[in-house]
Amino acid sequence: MRETTYDVVLYGASGFVGRQTVRYFAEDAGDEVRWAIAGRDRDKLESVRAEVGIDVDILVADSQDRTAIDAIVDRTRVVLNTAGPFALYGDAIVDACVRYRTHYVDITGETPWVKGLIDRYHLQAATDGTRIIPCCGFDSVPADLGAYLLVRYLQRELGANCTQVKAYYQAAGGFNGGTLASGLSIYNRGELNLVSNPFLLNPPESIPTDLERHRDPTAPQYDVEMGTWVAPFFMGVVNTRIVRRSWALFDRWQESYGRDFSYQEYFKFDPPWAWLQSAAMVGSMAVIAGAIAIPPLRYLLESIIPQAGSGPTEQTMNEGWFRCELLGWGSQGQRVRGLIADVGDPGNRATVKFVCESALGLAVDFDKLPGGVQRGGILTPATGLGDVLVERLQRAGMRLEVEMMR
Repeated sequence: MRETTYDVVLYGASGFVGRQTVRYFAEDAGDEVRWAIAGRDRDKLESVRAEVGIDVDILVADSQDRTAIDAIVDRTRVVLNTAGPFALYGDAIVDACVRYRTHYVDITGETPWVKGLIDRYHLQAATDGTRIIPCCGFDSVPADLGAYLLVRYLQRELGANCTQVKAYYQAAGGFNGGTLASGLSIYNRGELNLVSNPFLLNPPESIPTDLERHRDPTAPQYDVEMGTWVAPFFMGVVNTRIVRRSWALFDRWQESYGRDFSYQEYFKFDPPWAWLQSAAMVGSMAVIAGAIAIPPLRYLLESIIPQAGSGPTEQTMNEGWFRCELLGWGSQGQRVRGLIADVGDPGNRATVKFVCESALGLAVDFDKLPGGVQRGGILTPATGLGDVLVERLQRAGMRLEVEMMR
């Protein structure tokens, strides 16, 4: 193992989410973790350091300056990146991490960009044992860890493979400008056809012939299991792709979920207005998608949404919350349920906890990670972090539970 100056470098530390990762590390990283903050603007980074009241190094590098990025990546064991849109600002960082065998996590939900990482870097990172783990925020930790926990419970406790997992979300909170900018950048790059592919992130040999039960839901529906109306979850086009990649990678490593496994997710509404709310959500998503597809309306939308570097108020973030309820079916008729839930708005507070604990898992608990020290590649939260991340999140106050249904 090469000598490094830092265990973790927080890149994008002066952005809206980046500033929150700095506070999280200041409060929870512990004295044994050597960390630094990084970004392109020294003045902003110094302001963050003074605001949080910490004494850590500042590293300056524009994300397009490969020489400067290399100098940072070479000095650390793990990079935590919050600077999006990642298709615009993430390539040089991941490229350097692969070359210097530095582990990496981020909060992207840009699946076309992740697909490009897989095509360019998976083989080399797998050969070297470098863990490149995108989508470690609310996109897509609850989905990926939730499915993983239900599958392994069925296998280890009940002796059955899993045939199906469904996830049902409820949440309250706000959006930050970086998240919205990342979503719009996919439209601006003309990548909608990639986003709609349910197996975008899977190796070709893992794509099943029966695609129908894997297609994205498009309409409101009454869910008998939940006893209420549900709608397609707007993040499902990201989360389901990550879960299916986990399924494919585990199968490749002879740790299969089961050949007949499927995963879908929904947004759940409580009675008595559940039908109306589910229909309104689907209608709103259709209107927004239609507006984004028309350039003048898209430019107008870009001018009025929160800009990068901005986000909801502290009160909104503190009062936010999320619940991800999961149902799983075993190959012998067993049924299990799971829950992942926390206080704090999902796009900011929960995302920060997810990605910071992911980075700390790589830095502090590396010897305990799934697959041993040799596992590498463009991984997912479940395949790259697994039970280590589950335990870290539980210690950080998040609820992650699985039980058999009677």
